[in-house]
Formats: sequence, C-alpha cells, structure tokens
Amino acid sequence: MSKDSFPGWHGTTIIGVRKGGEVVVAGDGQVSLGQTVIKGTARKVRRLSPGGHDVVAGFAGSTADAFTLLERLESKLEATPGQLARAAIELAKDWRTDKYLQKLEAMLIVTDGTDLFVITGAGDVLEPEHDVAAIGSGGNFALAAARALMDSDLSAEDIARKAMAIAADICVYTNGNLKVERIKP
Repeated sequence: MSKDSFPGWHGTTIIGVRKGGEVVVAGDGQVSLGQTVIKGTARKVRRLSPGGHDVVAGFAGSTADAFTLLERLESKLEATPGQLARAAIELAKDWRTDKYLQKLEAMLIVTDGTDLFVITGAGDVLEPEHDVAAIGSGGNFALAAARALMDSDLSAEDIARKAMAIAADICVYTNGNLKVERIKP
C-alpha cells in the first residue's frame, strides 16, 4: 500500500500550559486509523528523568517516530544535564539534517518546569508567547480555549483539562481520556 493511499494515523491533542509556577502537559488517549478509533487509552505524555533532571514530553504523530525522537531527546539531555533548551536545539538540528530522522512524522511539546518548547521536524524549537503550546489534530482548538482561560483564576492543570475537553468536543480525533503530568522548576 503506498503512502498516498494509506488512510493515515490521526488522533492526538497535546497541550502544555505554564501558570502559577508550574507547567502541565496533557494529552488525550485516542488513536485513529482513518475513520476508525483503534485505541482510546494511549499514553502520549511521558516523564523523562535523564541524569536526575525531570522533563515532561508529549507527542503527536506516528508513535514509533515519536518514541525514536523521545529516545534521541533523552540522549541529548544526558549529554547536557539540566539544559533543556540546548538539548532541544541539538535534537532539532539532528532531526533537520539527518536523512533517517527527516522521515520521522511527529511533533513534541517538552518542558522542564521552566522552559516550554514545541519541537518540529522542520528544525524549529518554538517557545510559546502566551505560556500555552498545543499540537496535534485538536491542537488549535485546545490552544484557543486555553488562551481564553489564562486570565482566569484557574490553575495550569484546570486550564489544560478544560481546554482539552473543548478540543474533544470539536475534534473527532480527540477524546476526553487524559494523561496529565505536572512539573515545577
């Protein structure tokens, strides 16, 4: 089956919210193949602890590709302990220039509780302007909802949960089965 005729994997919304001295990364659990839900309880948000420094990462895209990128990120973090920005930039450079990595179809949101980044295969390491980052099929819905809630009295986790609920109501590739990880600097 050619890549053009393959229906493709869909079904991820990941959001990162920084507020009140903590960062929360939340992800839904739905994986779809075409119009069929294959799994509703996937875990797309993970805690990494290379060298004793906690980092939370959420991924959108191909699972195998995302795990390859998470392993690469972990090795970059081991080489530069406590320097998430440097590790993220090194990963993005490799992703952009390595012929094998260039074929990987995924995106990452990563945080160490201080920095919050979106890392893409185009070589981007993006830091959100409004303390909210979102990726995946429902990412723009979650992003808009979270930005609207940032001025409220809600915590980072409550904002992430409400934004994900709104995204799940709008995006057919997103469900309400959340995995949430909190991290403080």
